[in-house]
Amino acid sequence: MDYGMIGKIEKSKRYAEEPERFSFDDFTIKFDGDNNDHTVTCDHGTLYCDCEFFSVRKVCSHTMALERLLHQMLPSPAMV
Repeated sequence: MDYGMIGKIEKSKRYAEEPERFSFDDFTIKFDGDNNDHTVTCDHGTLYCDCEFFSVRKVCSHTMALERLLHQMLPSPAMV
């Protein structure tokens, strides 16, 4: 392995230890729920889910789990 790559690997490790460097604007995640699979999307920092509970409450266990997982990388507040 060349020295350039070694430097990049070390830099990536440092970046990974600083999650505040990252922020998400838009993404789609497939969520394997207990009863059904769901799609959670992030649109300009706002989370949405295709489950029925979210359609009524604008928050659900799927979006809350994702917020817990990515709490330092999602804009505040991530929920609608």
